[in-house]
Formats: sequence, C-alpha cells, structure tokens
Amino acid sequence: MSSYISSNANRFYTALEDAFGNVEAITSANRIPALKLAVQQQLEVTTRKDKTGSRTFPGLPVGGRRRTSFELRTYLTSWQQPTAAPSNAPSPNAPSPNSPGGPGYGPLFQAALGGTPLGFAGGTVASSTTAGRLAFQAPHGLAAGQAVSCGGEIRFAAAIVDAQTVQLNAPFAVQPAAGGAVAATVTYVPATELPSASIFDYWTPATAAQRLLCGAAVDKMDILLNGDYHEFHFSGLAQDLLDNSSFSSGAGALQSFPSEPALDAFDYSIVPGQMGQAWLGASPSQFFTITSATVTLKNGLAARSREFGTNLPRAIAPGQRSVTAAFELYSLDDGATSALYQAARQQSPISVMFQLGEAQGQVMGVNLNSVIPEVPEFNDGENRLQWKFRGSRAQGTVDDEITVAFG
Repeated sequence: MSSYISSNANRFYTALEDAFGNVEAITSANRIPALKLAVQQQLEVTTRKDKTGSRTFPGLPVGGRRRTSFELRTYLTSWQQPTAAPSNAPSPNAPSPNSPGGPGYGPLFQAALGGTPLGFAGGTVASSTTAGRLAFQAPHGLAAGQAVSCGGEIRFAAAIVDAQTVQLNAPFAVQPAAGGAVAATVTYVPATELPSASIFDYWTPATAAQRLLCGAAVDKMDILLNGDYHEFHFSGLAQDLLDNSSFSSGAGALQSFPSEPALDAFDYSIVPGQMGQAWLGASPSQFFTITSATVTLKNGLAARSREFGTNLPRAIAPGQRSVTAAFELYSLDDGATSALYQAARQQSPISVMFQLGEAQGQVMGVNLNSVIPEVPEFNDGENRLQWKFRGSRAQGTVDDEITVAFG
C-alpha cells in the first residue's frame, strides 16, 4: 500500500564535473550530510500576441527555455583524514575533489572558489615560536596561503621562510612542541574560472522520484558560525534537473539515470557552533567576544542561456568576486578592540580568520588576508554593549581574497 514519503528518507551525493553539465560517476564516498536541498525549475514565460478571436490563453509551445536554481544547506561535520606522513613529505598530488581525500562536500567548496584543492600530508614539528613561525623536520612543500593543523587548531602559511619553515598568519593558541605531529590538511583556494558539480538526491522507497542536479554552479556561499551548529549554505544556478521517471538518454551526458551506490557506513559528528577561534586585526589578536559571524562569497554568475539551438544553459560566466565578513562582538576597553574601531574609521585593512571546531578531523579555517572593516553600529539595547560590523569586503591582488581549509 502506498504511503507518504518521509522527508528524512533521502541521501545526498555530490561530485565535481569535468565539463559543465557532464555528470560524473559516484561511489558511497561521495555521500554528504545535508539539511535541505531546494531546487526550482521554471519555464521561461513569453507573451503570445497572436489574435485568437477570444480572450482565452491558448498555451505556450513545448520546449521553452528552462531556468534552474538551487540551495543546499549542510553542517560542519567530521571527515576522514588521510594518514599524515611522519616524514613530513608533501602530498605527491593534490587530492581528487571526488575522492575522500577531502571532506565529502569538498566539490561544493571547489565549485564556489574555483581552484584545485591543495593537499598537505602533514609532518613533524622541529621548532615553533610565539610569533607564529613554524619549522618542520623535513621540507614541507607548502605554498603561501596553504593551511597547517596541529593539536586541533588550524592556521595558514602567510609566507614561506625557507624549505622547512613557514610564517603563520597567527600563532597557535597552544604552541606546538618539538616532535609534535602536524596533521594533514586540504586547502581550497580561489581561481578565475569556476567548475560545476552534480548533486544527487536519492529517496526511499526506490519507487519514489529520484533526482539529479547537473551543471550546479555556486553563485553564493555563506559560512555561518556561533549558531547552534556551524553551517554552510550553497546556492546558485544549474543546467538541468533530471529525474528517473522522465529521463531521456543523453541528458547530463548519461545513457541512463544513475543508480544509487551501495550504501556504506556513514558516520560523522556535527561540530557545536560555539567551538572555534577568531583572530582579527592588523597584527591579529584572538577575540573571545564574537557573538555571531558570517563570511559570504558571491561569484556574480551569469549563464550562457540565450543562445540559439538550445533550451538549457551551455556554460557559466563568473563576474567579479565579492567576499565579505560580517560579525558582532561585545565591546571591551582593551587595545585589540579599540584597534578594530580605529581601523574602521581610518579604512585600514585588517586580517580576519575564523577557526570552526577544535578537534582534529573536525576543524575548518576561513582566512581573509585584507578586509576594510565597516564602522561598527553600537547596539546598547542589552546589558552589555555590542558592536555590529556589517558586511566588510575583502580585497586582494589576484585570486587571494579568501582561503578555506579543513584539518
């Protein structure tokens, strides 16, 4: 007997595409946790001006242009890290975006940022300083901007001092000891061009409608922290929405609608929203007074959707990237807090780094090298004064406004 379908009876998978709209094969390793996937597909409505002899609408022809948009929400969760190399040898290759070398939702971060993810195999500490200089016992193979993780903390290499030493963007809160392990990381960086991803939505029972979003391009990404949980929101446009009941051969460069991979163990932990660190300022200081923060990336996407001979978009064209950080904090009468206000008034750049999570395998870093903070609004409606910094835009030189990493 047929029954209602539970809204919890679905499973999500995602994979990066090698060309716009070309769906890649997936395995159980491509499964991701998600809160919600909202997809809307609309036919372009045009006005008919032919005279029919009445006021009745005669309908539109079949085959009009289709516009597809989506929004996917998920939490920061634990991920299966690659085994760190004790010799501190760098990874011979960057992790595949469609492999478990990075977090399951890594393809969505790559679709939002664009660059090939940078893998670091980890290593061993030779020495460290309270000023944020970290030396390894062997050549590290890191690039400027790449992340390192130690003791449940994550930082970014602001500069490469030499083959075995890096200068971090901020010191570790707990100074690493000689001989300590540096964990593996995966770093996502911006690029001029953006790839697309496929998002799979499978349901139970198997007779229910199964969906596939091909050519999913991320136009906007939000990273929210200090809520109940840390959240990621991805939204944008897609080439098409496929399903198993109306599928036709050739859609998504597929011959048939793909079956769901065999289910494997899918264990993960959700990271509480209050766990993490905030480092702000021209010479970054750790702030414990953050009450909420959001980092937003917008790609200004346009679709090649007006071309002759097709009713689907054929490619995406990103515009100027916009990265902003908005945050609220309790005001203190200390030097670090006062320096933020002065930087806003003087339009001086500061660095903004948020660490989400505090356990190895559950930690994420978001680094903005140069942000001009907006003058904060004073909220004196509660017992303690809060400052609200509205969306302050990050700047850079070439594709370096933001870096995201997992460790």
